[in-house]
Amino acid sequence: MMGQWNDMKASSSDSREKKESELPPPCRIESIDALRGFTMFWIIGGNGVFLGFVKLFSDPVPPAIAQQFCHPAWGPTVTFLDLIMPLFLFIVGTAMPFSLGKRLETSRNYWRIYGKIFRRIALLWILGMVVMGNLLTFDPDKIRVAGNVLQYIACGYLVGAVALLHLQVRGQLILAFGLLLGYCLMMLYIPIPGKEAGVLTANVNLARYIDGLVIGRYNGFPLAPTILSSMSLGASVLLGIMAGHILRLRTDPWLKVRYLVIAGTGLLVLGWLWGHWFMMIKWLWTSSYALWMAGWSYLLLAVFYSVIDVLGFRRWAFPFRVIGANAILAYTLCTIYGRSLYSPLVGGLANHVGVARDLVLSLGQVGILWFILWYLYRQRTFIRV
Repeated sequence: MMGQWNDMKASSSDSREKKESELPPPCRIESIDALRGFTMFWIIGGNGVFLGFVKLFSDPVPPAIAQQFCHPAWGPTVTFLDLIMPLFLFIVGTAMPFSLGKRLETSRNYWRIYGKIFRRIALLWILGMVVMGNLLTFDPDKIRVAGNVLQYIACGYLVGAVALLHLQVRGQLILAFGLLLGYCLMMLYIPIPGKEAGVLTANVNLARYIDGLVIGRYNGFPLAPTILSSMSLGASVLLGIMAGHILRLRTDPWLKVRYLVIAGTGLLVLGWLWGHWFMMIKWLWTSSYALWMAGWSYLLLAVFYSVIDVLGFRRWAFPFRVIGANAILAYTLCTIYGRSLYSPLVGGLANHVGVARDLVLSLGQVGILWFILWYLYRQRTFIRV
């Protein structure tokens, strides 16, 4: 009887494997590019477009709405704008099983792969220094070596890349939660000189203390520590990598959507519970903040994937795909040039449209930059780092 049962189990397993093997291999996931562009849209001025539109009907913008488009100075308050950077890091991780995974399938030359990884990290770091300004002054008193968004991406990317190259999926997941737990324990239970353990104020906390010792005045944004919080940044990328593994499964697309929704809901619950122990603080990228934002990122990815890749409604996402195809370039241009991109063209008009002034300026900023990116997209020119 047991022999028959084992034969039935083996037959069922073989049938399932055969069915999965008959499914087409995962092709390019357009929702990843669209969600990357959606994220960058808000960074390059989308928040100004939205608030300018709201202002047409309510001037001033209601505080409850305006609050969602600014970063709280400190504390456990989390807004919509606080989601954007974690979402971008999450998408960086989601794309990695496709990019690095493809390289591993064609080559096991780790020296070559690591060469490309460190080249990307170096370029991101240098671009971050350029964005902060003063790099080309060659004045040591003005140069800042850390504290920019691109450098946070570099930190998270390094952790995710090493894990993806050398750990199985289970090991990557264990590492993600191990980093979050380790970061939490260090921040809450290691005292700094003259202070008790667990202090989490803007000016006094373990992460800022370590940055002060190592980076000192060369930190371009002291409010947001870099070195110790790299543990949590790496975990955010690793949680994105888990989503990439889900999307690469050779199974029914709607089952993938279900997995994404379950994972997102679970992370939201876990992040909320963890926040009672280690509160959500964006500037410290606390463990609860990383989990909470990863939960929302999973749910957004589930929506984009189901609408674009499963149902096939793609046209609406084209503007986002254009931005997402050159996301780092979009961020760099917007940050360095800012008003000089749009002010000469729409600045005069904005002075004659009354309450629509903010909307015109924001549309000018986003629109002009978008057309630059669209031209590159049409030319199939994609600037990667």
